[in-house]
Amino acid sequence: MENPKKDVFPEQHQDRQPGKESEMSPAPVYEIESYKAAGKLENKVAVITGGDSGIGRAVAVNFAREGADIAIVYLKENDDARETEELVAGYGRKCFKIAVDLKQESEAVRAVDYVKNMLRKIDILVNNAAVQYPQNSILDIDKNQLAHTFESNIFSYFYMTRAALAHLAPGSAVINTASVVAFKGNPELIDYSSTKGAIVSFTRSMALSLAKQNIRVNAVAPGPVWTPLIVSSFSKEEVKTFGSTVPMGRAAQPYELAPAYVFLACGDSSYITGQVLHVNGGTIIN
Repeated sequence: MENPKKDVFPEQHQDRQPGKESEMSPAPVYEIESYKAAGKLENKVAVITGGDSGIGRAVAVNFAREGADIAIVYLKENDDARETEELVAGYGRKCFKIAVDLKQESEAVRAVDYVKNMLRKIDILVNNAAVQYPQNSILDIDKNQLAHTFESNIFSYFYMTRAALAHLAPGSAVINTASVVAFKGNPELIDYSSTKGAIVSFTRSMALSLAKQNIRVNAVAPGPVWTPLIVSSFSKEEVKTFGSTVPMGRAAQPYELAPAYVFLACGDSSYITGQVLHVNGGTIIN
């Protein structure tokens, strides 16, 4: 894939978060034929929040290619979720769609209980759902936005992890989606960046908490990635050059993130916990 520097994407904007992948142009690339699956997750069960589209869809597809059955948890993007379900089924794996609002702990419990009833176990939890609302100043972030961002981005991770914990056995893995902005900040995403920093600390603390149970907890920190969240949160002008300022000169496609999640979910990373994998196009993290 070439590394364009400017005018990376056509101008576009969607009015509602977290956005619809089916309406994006070009469509995000969630898998490539050259990926060589090796049965690394054979007969595992994975729960993926925000699994209907973007990074979540790419992870669901790669997990299925590696032999896992999938439950995707999402808000209300039914068409995107249905397509992800079909993609997973195309690799001969089960996929269950669960539409819930993870800002409510009771909904997280309901989602986890449903997975346990339908698939009998949970081996992997991927906390990935998120929202972001750019603002020019902290003065523009009102109490409602602050609460909504934290409830969506970090409370949901807390709720899902707590609900799933009783079903995770030794060898299980929890993978959280952080962000490059947790480390470098972003002047227009102050509340979002704060939640991503909290996710890093949550990951490290949970890794220490669960180490003796042999349950590993790690995170992936993406840089710019072409997902529905981008077109539903940034202006048309910002979308046009999205990702062009990183050293590699472009945004990632979701398929480029998914192998990091496979690695952290499978036995290849059996001695790794409390860590963050940076998949960010060359941004140096101190």
